[in-house]
Amino acid sequence: MISSKTYRNILNFVMFELGWFACVLLSQAWALIIVAVFLLVHFVLVSQYKMDELKFIVIGTLAGSLLDGLWLRTGILADTSGAAITTPLWLVALWAIFMTSLNHSLKWLGSNRVLMLLVVPIAGPFAYWSASALGAVTLPNLLPSLLALAVGWLVLFPALLSLRDFLYPRLAR
Repeated sequence: MISSKTYRNILNFVMFELGWFACVLLSQAWALIIVAVFLLVHFVLVSQYKMDELKFIVIGTLAGSLLDGLWLRTGILADTSGAAITTPLWLVALWAIFMTSLNHSLKWLGSNRVLMLLVVPIAGPFAYWSASALGAVTLPNLLPSLLALAVGWLVLFPALLSLRDFLYPRLAR
């Protein structure tokens, strides 16, 4: 494991961003391979509490994937073929890599709840809008889709942090 918290956070941030681009731009198979490698590197070099973090990542990945599945089924979000009725694996992988950032490079956001409530409903929908601009997904009705995404992120993000703080308090330190 890397001893410097700063270097661990930098590596986590870089791997999350590269993982996001891999999921959005590459084929599903390549995205899954890259995210799997990044998760392995994360657990070897970044994670201090591996089992707690693994459990938290699994819970958050399931929650985020269910929310994306709901958005796909209700037409808030659509895959580029318009045929997905379940969450595509690349979106599931994206949630897994995102969840690592909540304990590392995005941890600062959870410590300031007011800032979180201002940033999250903008940053979350912006990621989906960016993915749509790159052709990974579509937002069938742009404004209603962005508003629904903002509300979803405004609920899910703090809920995940509260769950982390309750179930895995040492991850929050």
